[in-house]
Amino acid sequence: MSAPHLRNPGEDALRREWGTVGGNDLRIDPAAAERLVEALNADLAGLYILFNQVRKHYWTLEGAEVGPVVEFLEGAADRLAEMTDDLAIRVHALGGVPVNGPMGFRQHTPIGIEAGDVYSLRDSLANDLEGYATLAAQMREHVELAAELGDEATLELVRGHLRTVEVDAHDVEKMLADDTLVRRD
Repeated sequence: MSAPHLRNPGEDALRREWGTVGGNDLRIDPAAAERLVEALNADLAGLYILFNQVRKHYWTLEGAEVGPVVEFLEGAADRLAEMTDDLAIRVHALGGVPVNGPMGFRQHTPIGIEAGDVYSLRDSLANDLEGYATLAAQMREHVELAAELGDEATLELVRGHLRTVEVDAHDVEKMLADDTLVRRD
């Protein structure tokens, strides 16, 4: 189903069709590769949605205590972008097509997409923390899946990024502690 805003350069240009998993040079069983591509695309979609949310918060935060938060969000967005690149490259190496485009991200993300409105600093960070927590839980499952399927490279890739997600989540959690950030009562 192609919407009028999508451009299709034609069948001659097509290398790999979306939603399919072809062969791979990694010698990973095709059925295992298909399961890994599905899992990594879900992680990739979630990370990309969280990246966009974190960037939105970076652009729109206001308040007396925004300085250190903006600095954190800038770094967090960079880390999220790096993780999405790494996972997309791995999906391609496994013979899949990395999730892409607004519809693809929406269909595969495990996290809720925050409305386009601007929210308070505390509420914005709480939404970020929810996204990080959801992704961490899902990525733990995908570490187990990669181990079960015997794909050591995917296991290490996801495990390393899981650590980053957990560290950033912990930093957001510290920012939301009762003795931080001004509360409006």
